[in-house]
Amino acid sequence: MLTLRLLPLLAAVVLAVAPAASAQQPQPPQEANLDANLVRPQQLDFDESLLDRLVTPSGFAVNVYAMGMGQPRVMLVMPDGSVLLTRRGTDDVVGIADDDGDGRADRSWIVVPHLEGVHGIALREGTLYLATEHEVYTAALRPDGRADVPVRIVADLPDAGQHPNRTLAFGPDGLLYMSVGSTCNSCDDANPQNATLLTMRPDGSERAVFARGLRNTIGFAWHPETGELWGMDHGSDWRGDDQPPEELNLLEQGHHYGWPFCFAARQIDLFLTAEPRGSSKAAFCESTQAPALTYQAHSAPLQVHFYSGEQFAQEYRGDLFVTMRGSWNREPPTGYKVVRVRFEAGRPVGFQDFVSGWLTEAPDGTPAHFGRLVGLAQLADGSLVVGDDTNGVIYRVAYTG
Repeated sequence: MLTLRLLPLLAAVVLAVAPAASAQQPQPPQEANLDANLVRPQQLDFDESLLDRLVTPSGFAVNVYAMGMGQPRVMLVMPDGSVLLTRRGTDDVVGIADDDGDGRADRSWIVVPHLEGVHGIALREGTLYLATEHEVYTAALRPDGRADVPVRIVADLPDAGQHPNRTLAFGPDGLLYMSVGSTCNSCDDANPQNATLLTMRPDGSERAVFARGLRNTIGFAWHPETGELWGMDHGSDWRGDDQPPEELNLLEQGHHYGWPFCFAARQIDLFLTAEPRGSSKAAFCESTQAPALTYQAHSAPLQVHFYSGEQFAQEYRGDLFVTMRGSWNREPPTGYKVVRVRFEAGRPVGFQDFVSGWLTEAPDGTPAHFGRLVGLAQLADGSLVVGDDTNGVIYRVAYTG
């Protein structure tokens, strides 16, 4: 087993030899708003003194749960309380655990040593389900917490293009749900399985489109009381600082949610020159499903979680938490926070900041950040863990009263 004291050094060594991420800068497409901004806040190296910059509601505290985790993406809490993380760069799955219950993980281990492009992760009856760009794998878990060699059950997912990060979750109906983003910023994707939420049986068979017109709904979850499925969708880039907004959608089978032709309250995307097949934009948009709520454009919502624990006050139960990874296409930048979506009687009524402060200033006064947030999960004690895929820190948010 690896100790967490060694992880920062090991992660640095591994990441140094990993293939470098593409240095290509996003470029505005021909139909885009050329006045849109390209802003990349400087990344600050993490040290624990930066925790003082984080802002939470009264009674909450944030501590470091683990450090040196490389580029963690999706997080999954296991029945024994450990947390599994899929990781970019190292293309693996790692487990971490807090054995002494002090709110900080004290050991880690490699669960799956290599699976290129692994991102989505789900658990069913002792078997992990793992999604890469084009494939779905299963891997049986052993008693020591490591997994057997992954077995491929799906080999022909649609080409990913701009959005290669697939996410997975099992629904109340026993089906495996998967987000498949669009290949592009704004285009009429040729493959009908792009820009969708898909379903399939646990063996990978009977794949079907559940919902369409979703540019990139990486985060989705079922409300613990109503059983309804909700997801956060990314709006297109290069349309200005404040449009199109990010969308919170009630995801229902057979519905179309508008992308790429419309957004928000069925508003037509005037920058897109293409027309829907066999229809005008105006007529098509009237037939689509409008979002339940919208949020500031370019915030980049990622993992979501409905709170079901008892540590937080009663008013938080049944509310949705969302990690906002943060913008590069807005001035001033936005996101870099965890937000709460308040629900009343099973319906969302508004957004509010829950943990913010990762977006800050460098010593020279220019925009900076010390965390771009992705993973989000609920520990057995009712606290939340939040993952940053830039500095490799896992944060724990707990109610201390």
